[in-house]
Amino acid sequence: MQLSVVVPTLNGRTQLAACLDALAATTPESEVVVVNGPSADGTTGMVRERTDVDVLVEVAARNLNVARNAGIEHATGEHVAFVGYDKTIEPGWVDALAAGFDAGSRAGGRAHTVAEGYPPRDGERVGAVTGPTRRGNEESAPESRTIAGREVTYFDGSNVAFTRAALADADGFDEYLVTGGARDLAHRLAAREYGVRWDEGMAVGDGVERDVASVPRAISDGGRTEHDWHWKYRALAYRLVKNYGFRPTTARRLFSHAGRDALAGFAGVVRGEATPTNWVGNGRDVLSGSFHGNGSGLAARWRSRDRRNPNGLSSRSDRAVAVYDWR
Repeated sequence: MQLSVVVPTLNGRTQLAACLDALAATTPESEVVVVNGPSADGTTGMVRERTDVDVLVEVAARNLNVARNAGIEHATGEHVAFVGYDKTIEPGWVDALAAGFDAGSRAGGRAHTVAEGYPPRDGERVGAVTGPTRRGNEESAPESRTIAGREVTYFDGSNVAFTRAALADADGFDEYLVTGGARDLAHRLAAREYGVRWDEGMAVGDGVERDVASVPRAISDGGRTEHDWHWKYRALAYRLVKNYGFRPTTARRLFSHAGRDALAGFAGVVRGEATPTNWVGNGRDVLSGSFHGNGSGLAARWRSRDRRNPNGLSSRSDRAVAVYDWR
């Protein structure tokens, strides 16, 4: 199996080094593509001094989905995996990845959509394989939802591998999104009848602690900002409208999320953990994010009548500002 591993990174030099060390030890035959930018912590120099990175792509946009698409552009493997720069793959990761795709092939191209033993759908092809992502004492689990009669299986964007055909068919990640790019891609894979297979052996864990405390973390590299509520609902509304249009199901899901978050925020005010002013401000961000997301999702749906990706991989070719290719 020809495997390319794409590692998007932003201001996480020490964590990235641990991630690359684990890849070199566990997947020495894989092609490694690091997409960096715009880091301010010496990441470029560190990567250029290593001998286990095949390609370094520098991008100017502070957007994770731009970095992911740039990685797809420069990867050459028939399968493309994504690993978070702050994650380290665990022993058996690559074997589980290969077994997941192989099991889908033996099933006639169909895939178990959530966990081993889950009934496959007729005609479904395996498009992605994922596994548990460990953060501290927490570990992700298989997750799926049925939306407008379509079953969608989600995956963590910091631990997932795709067939190149699935990425091309879905046109990569949506660069409009600052957050939620992996979930958006899950909807488009489901629409094109690609299954997502879960394998417990394909696990990643936390890397080392972040070494540049002075560099603020943004949503695009895993952190949170004061605009987090705005972008959460802007992304959610955009994904739902773009992929399913205006319908009661999508509106109900949006209001359900907003209601739960409003109640949780009010409970924080009652406990003294937040102020009423902040709660009202968060509500304003939710409303503005939902309004902008609905409008942008409708425009994207109109521009993409074949249900591909109007802000995706094929939409541009100028992501990289510099490329160091040692292949």
